[in-house]
Amino acid sequence: MGLPRRHRENGFTYADYLNWPEGERWELIDGQAYAMSPAPSNFHQLIVGELFRCIANYFLGKPCRPFVAPFDVRLPVSGPANAQIDTVVQPDISVVCKPEQLKDNHGCLGAPDWVIEVLSPSTAVYDQSTKRALYERHGVAEYWLVHPGDRSVTIYRMDSGAYAKPSVFGLEDECGPSAFPDLRITVAAVFNDLPPLEANA
Repeated sequence: MGLPRRHRENGFTYADYLNWPEGERWELIDGQAYAMSPAPSNFHQLIVGELFRCIANYFLGKPCRPFVAPFDVRLPVSGPANAQIDTVVQPDISVVCKPEQLKDNHGCLGAPDWVIEVLSPSTAVYDQSTKRALYERHGVAEYWLVHPGDRSVTIYRMDSGAYAKPSVFGLEDECGPSAFPDLRITVAAVFNDLPPLEANA
């Protein structure tokens, strides 16, 4: 079953999005409004927190800036005005290396250099299909999908304008973004605060 949506014949824009109630969280993709899942689970937040800690520590004193959701990533096609933008998403973690994308202080305007999504049961298909295609189309250089269920990380990297075959890393592995080869993340440490897999069998 897909995520709940708001519908309007000619689609929504970021200008509409800004006027929706503060207690609601939505993403827009090509003018279609997708409801964000309810508050993430403790396990989801622990994984996001550990990843963000590693990434934020690495980027201290460096030009790139990491952000954790909620953080609006606007992906314009026809122009940068709020009424022209029909796609805005809130990745779990975004890394932005171009300062001009942050200058209006309302999230990121344009594709981040690196995006991470931690999968939840209600959004897994959406993150692996709809958002993967979206990030590829807009040129996100690296897209990570973190799988709590099987304790793995799937990494898509841009190659000649499209994502190459993904790499998959398990609990015995280290991984890192290709643009920052000295940033190494131990997969097992990402899931350190989760119960062992046998407990979920």
